[in-house]
Amino acid sequence: MSGRKDFLSQAAPENYVAGLGRGATGFTTRSDLGPAREGPSEEQIKEALAKRAAQLGAAPPTAYGSHEKKAKDDDDEDDERFQDPENEVGLFASGAYDKDDDEADRIYQEVDERMDRRKRARREAREQRDREEYERNNPKIQQQFVDLKRALSTVTDEDWANLPEVGDLTGKNRRTKQALRQRFYAVPDSVIAGARDSTQFESTVTDDGTHIGGPSTDSADGIMTNFADIGAARDKVLQVRLDQAAQGSGTDSVAGSATNVDPKGYLTSLNRSENKVGEVEVGDVKRARVLLESVIKTNPKHAPGWIAAARLEEIGGKIVAARNVMARGCEYCPKSEDAWLENIRLNDNHNAKIIAANALKKNDRSVRLWIEAMKLESDTRAKKRVLRHALDSVPQSVVLWKEAVNLEENPGDARLLLAKATEMIPLSVELWLALARLESSENAQKVLNKARAAIPTSHEIWIAAVRLQEQLGNASKVNLMRRAVQALAKESAMLKREEWITEAEKCEDEGAVLTCGAIIRETLGWGLDEDDDRKDIWISDAKDSIGRGKYQTARAIYAYALRVFYNKKSLWLAAAELEKNHGTREELWHLLEKAVEACPQSDVLWMMLAKETWQAGEIDNARKVLARANEKMPGSENIWLAAVKLEAENGQTEKAREFLEDARQQASTERLWVKSVAFERQLGNSDAALDLVNQGLQHFPKTAKLWMIKGQIYEAEGKYPQAREAYTAGTRACPKSVPLWLLASRLEEKVGVVVKARSVLDRARLAVPKNPALWTESVRVERRAGNVAQAKNLMAKALQEVPDSGLLWTESIWHLEARTQRKPRSLEAIKRVDNDPILFVTVARIFWYERRLEKAATWFEKAILLDSDLGDTWAWYYRFLLQHGTEEKQEDVISKCIVSEPRHGEIWQGVAKDPRNASKTIEEILKLVVEKLVE
Repeated sequence: MSGRKDFLSQAAPENYVAGLGRGATGFTTRSDLGPAREGPSEEQIKEALAKRAAQLGAAPPTAYGSHEKKAKDDDDEDDERFQDPENEVGLFASGAYDKDDDEADRIYQEVDERMDRRKRARREAREQRDREEYERNNPKIQQQFVDLKRALSTVTDEDWANLPEVGDLTGKNRRTKQALRQRFYAVPDSVIAGARDSTQFESTVTDDGTHIGGPSTDSADGIMTNFADIGAARDKVLQVRLDQAAQGSGTDSVAGSATNVDPKGYLTSLNRSENKVGEVEVGDVKRARVLLESVIKTNPKHAPGWIAAARLEEIGGKIVAARNVMARGCEYCPKSEDAWLENIRLNDNHNAKIIAANALKKNDRSVRLWIEAMKLESDTRAKKRVLRHALDSVPQSVVLWKEAVNLEENPGDARLLLAKATEMIPLSVELWLALARLESSENAQKVLNKARAAIPTSHEIWIAAVRLQEQLGNASKVNLMRRAVQALAKESAMLKREEWITEAEKCEDEGAVLTCGAIIRETLGWGLDEDDDRKDIWISDAKDSIGRGKYQTARAIYAYALRVFYNKKSLWLAAAELEKNHGTREELWHLLEKAVEACPQSDVLWMMLAKETWQAGEIDNARKVLARANEKMPGSENIWLAAVKLEAENGQTEKAREFLEDARQQASTERLWVKSVAFERQLGNSDAALDLVNQGLQHFPKTAKLWMIKGQIYEAEGKYPQAREAYTAGTRACPKSVPLWLLASRLEEKVGVVVKARSVLDRARLAVPKNPALWTESVRVERRAGNVAQAKNLMAKALQEVPDSGLLWTESIWHLEARTQRKPRSLEAIKRVDNDPILFVTVARIFWYERRLEKAATWFEKAILLDSDLGDTWAWYYRFLLQHGTEEKQEDVISKCIVSEPRHGEIWQGVAKDPRNASKTIEEILKLVVEKLVE
């Protein structure tokens, strides 16, 4: 029997893998949870391939052969992309590997390496750029502090020792420590009583000074503390101080107000408050002293640190210590002007001179120190001596030369100094101009010529030359400003247009009117092309100059603009407005004559000329002006009406009636018919007026004013049915006319038919929705009828539909709110309504009745500035001034009202358009409106 084991009992051959020949790496059964064994590793497969190649007598594979190279390739590329997903891994692992396969692998390897080398340089460069960009945008903290760490190598041991200690500044730790220090514990009353008894002081002092105490009240120097009395005394002292502040502030302008604090004066007192000695907290001074000492020790060469430390000692009341600090500071910072100047300031005059001398020894070219040394001298000769030394050290200082010239009382000596100064500093414009002012006219011209040669880019010298020609009377003969503009443009030193206007305004302030006009004439168009909107720009420049009070400059701007735009009516009107407000009557006439020649088709200019001529008392010349205007504009209704007004105002009623008849025939317009009817009503000819109304309605049935006048004529005669019929027909023809609806409603209310008046207003609100006047009239109808609840309901609806109406808010505040609720409602109204003059008047009246007169006047003035055409505002303000204003203020308001010529307002229109008041002046109408104002 052989000792050899059977086949199944034998050991497996080395590197044996079951099923490897057919491509399997193991098998599974139902009882297995996974593969029978793990598959061969990559090393085992390669070793098996090499062994088989040796058995077959073939060379081992060379491509992708080395383990290191294969591992490197696996890092660069993913082999999974070259595998067939439908076959298992290692399908051809057991196949024969011959020379052709090896050659093919080598070829593919060379191709891959060549492709990799071609792309590697660009890929690596791109990766390097991306890496550098990332590191530059996101540096590490270590890299950010590299330069600072490198600089630490220069820090000495002494600098390290002088670094201040940094405390724990974290908020949490600081709050914790403060809480520990401020912890309190409740002490029993027995402890307090025992401490009180242990002192054996139990005495009090009565109001009359007698001493009351127990058996142990022998002590005469102690009394029991009463904290309640101390608190009361403190409150009394505080009250006295507040009363003194209120009385001393000088702002008791509002009688009866709760407080008399003036915000402007309060802010001014805050700005002027200074920390005096003894008013600064000691703790603050100590903390600041520690910090500043650290600054001085850390950087002793830093002059501001020494100055701050000295001023701290000065504020603390230690002037000697402040002087010592600055003395040390000057030793450490001998080249600092500020340190020496502060040291001079802190010392008295004698010591300051010594300090100034020491300072100048080390800073002999410091102009500020020389000036300060000069100011320390009280004698003029000593000051001159100091300045001579200063000019020897700093001959190029303009400031020193100016100070030296100012000290000279003799003009000849000053002239010699300035001549020397211009030789030393030929580029100083100030010195040249000062020398020119001191010279005679001929010598001044020579000086200015030298100055222009030395400084060809200076516009100040050219302006001074032009002013000199004006003084000599040669301004009209020599156009020196044109040469100046050419020379400056050649040197590229031309100013901007706005800067030239500023220079012209300076000349106007100094009385050089011709120079101002020459500057504007030669420079206003500089930098502007024809494509630019030059007219609007020049008008804006003129208005800006008028706002600054420079009327000659504005006049010159308008004159130049009118030469460029000769036929522009807006420019002529603006120039005429300037002459009307700030010029003479002759200048205005002259300008208007030129205006009507340039714009003969402008009825406004003709009417302005006629009006100014008429107001000057030259009625015949005014008639001639209107006749000339009618020749140029035969169909202008404004010219016809101006002629009618001129004749009517001068008592020529028949001539005025003829003018109106001719005007209706030649230029039949709605306005002419309305004016014709109004003219007959003013004369009291109701029948003629009614006849003209009927004729006018045949030509213009949609004219609401004719329907209103017809109804008012019938209403004035007591013919209410005919008036109602006229108003009804008018509302049908002109359903959008609010005044017509109001007249119809008031007629019904006047005859006692409130229901019909309410119905008329309801139809009016449907025809003209969201109209505050109609809503206000509806509320007033209910209020006058006694239906306050209904009035409040209507007001609520009205404010929902028209929330931004000052008229509605005024009606609600004055008539539907309690007296105590007026002010809160006015505040709410101001928030809802933006800049309404009627509401401003309401607020002013509230302040008026509260006796806060200054605020009331302020709000009245705000309302007038917002809309000067509202006559009711002028009337309320004038009524206020009649009670609380001076006569000068009343006359000022009347004059301003006459200039503004208001034409609107609920009460103003009713008074002004009354035929009985047709010939009254604005002042008389103002006083009539004041009488009709109701609370």
